[in-house]
Amino acid sequence: MKSELRHPLAFVPTMGALHAGHQSLIKIAKQKCEEVVLSVFVNPLQFENKEDLAQYPRNIDGDIALAQSTGATFVWAPTFEEVYPGDPVIIPAGKIGNLFEGVHRFGHFDGVLTVVHRLFELIRPEYAIFGEKDFQQLFLINQMVRELELPVEIISAPIVREDDGLAMSSRNIRLSTDDRARATIIYKALCEANGSKDPARALQRVLSKEKNFQIDYAEIIDANTFEVATVATPNKRAIVAGWLSGVRLIDNMAMEMAMESSGALA
Repeated sequence: MKSELRHPLAFVPTMGALHAGHQSLIKIAKQKCEEVVLSVFVNPLQFENKEDLAQYPRNIDGDIALAQSTGATFVWAPTFEEVYPGDPVIIPAGKIGNLFEGVHRFGHFDGVLTVVHRLFELIRPEYAIFGEKDFQQLFLINQMVRELELPVEIISAPIVREDDGLAMSSRNIRLSTDDRARATIIYKALCEANGSKDPARALQRVLSKEKNFQIDYAEIIDANTFEVATVATPNKRAIVAGWLSGVRLIDNMAMEMAMESSGALA
């Protein structure tokens, strides 16, 4: 596979079931390089739940068609043995990997970093594009690249949303019609928190209105440290994760500073 690639190249790693959010990543990659490689690999190492792994949506023919029509020049769907020809060398996610998503998905980020590192080894991209929807994942990948001094530039891409604000996700197709409508509570809560004098309280208050949404976490953090934000934190970000009828959804949004009527920062 390596011999077929032309450098410089931009890389978009995915687990398939592609949608408009993935298309946005391909378009950003295309702005960086003429050669754009997209991988489709459902990585078992990042699934702590075997049932979730089995139910993860797969549509390789549709993925190839969408990727190529958007500008990807090479779509690679490797087998487990191609990615991991021997025992995988696990890349630990460290302290931040054990927070929030790491609490509810034990070992998830170890699996994410392990597969991303391995794919970087195999493809040797100059650029790799990741979406901000998986904000903690993006943070940890950037951290890994810095600590291991990997020769790749990580490009972050903004969240792509449906018309009603729901963050695009491959898991959304598993939502029933009713749950799809309920899922908009996440975006509503994020918008309510943004600019609020007490964003954490606003976030919880709006999410609590949807009794069918089971919250894993809903917090305002320092986007640079993943510590819980204080009033003085300048770079606040709201992060949310939870369940609707067995489908897990995550989202996040940067929080703007609220303004008092006098014009002073709240």
